[in-house]
Amino acid sequence: MRKTLGLIVAAGLMAAGPARADKLDDIINSGTLHCAVTLDFPPMGSRDANNVPIGFDVDTCNDLAKALGVKAEIVETPFPQRIPALLSGKADVGVASTSNTLERAKTIGFSNPYFVFKFEILARKGSGISDYASQKGHPVGSTAGTYEAIALEKDVKAWNDPKGSFHPYQSQADVFLALSQGQIDATDVTSTVASAIVRSGKYPNLEITGEAPYEDDYVALIAQRGEQGLLNYLNLFISHQVRTGRYQELYKKWIGAGSPPSLTIPGVYE
Repeated sequence: MRKTLGLIVAAGLMAAGPARADKLDDIINSGTLHCAVTLDFPPMGSRDANNVPIGFDVDTCNDLAKALGVKAEIVETPFPQRIPALLSGKADVGVASTSNTLERAKTIGFSNPYFVFKFEILARKGSGISDYASQKGHPVGSTAGTYEAIALEKDVKAWNDPKGSFHPYQSQADVFLALSQGQIDATDVTSTVASAIVRSGKYPNLEITGEAPYEDDYVALIAQRGEQGLLNYLNLFISHQVRTGRYQELYKKWIGAGSPPSLTIPGVYE
């Protein structure tokens, strides 16, 4: 009986196959963390005068690499390429202000939120756009695949105004160039981006004309969906960023004065 039982256990172990190191182990053993970061989305990600990546997301990637005891490598990734970069193995983790939508969760794994965005309208001066509703009947646009692009395109269709149109772009830089050149009259962007663009002085003909009535956008770190060990580590990392005051420090450094928004969701988890 013992011999038979032993054979059954051995057969079961053989069927299960050899133990496989998970992605977290792979990163630690490789000595490098490859972070997909969007670098045309200031102050979350951009490049300084020396072409060096900077921003809230860049610092977050560096902090994560430090916690893991490895070096960080920034993989510049446009918004539409964030998930493909992970699925292809080009990046290990996405630190790229990715909204945690249910649709995306069918493809990619999300950590707990590490930042929360609010939205504003950035319009070309003289366009006649003074608030969200006045975008009706105007050509507007945003970066393809982003939370605000999906919401704005949905509203443009609902307004059903033949004079109005929605234009998707591959990058934030493309959006701001189109806006400044008059190809579109407005875009809806995060308040962090809107303030950064106006402060930069690069586009003097653009102005903030009001708030966009979207729900707060909770963004998360992303990794391949089946890598639960890595996702668990990312959750703990975010917790430590808040508990140690690092989240607050980075908010002050990159966003400015004021209290950083709470990462918890009232009525869900506090």
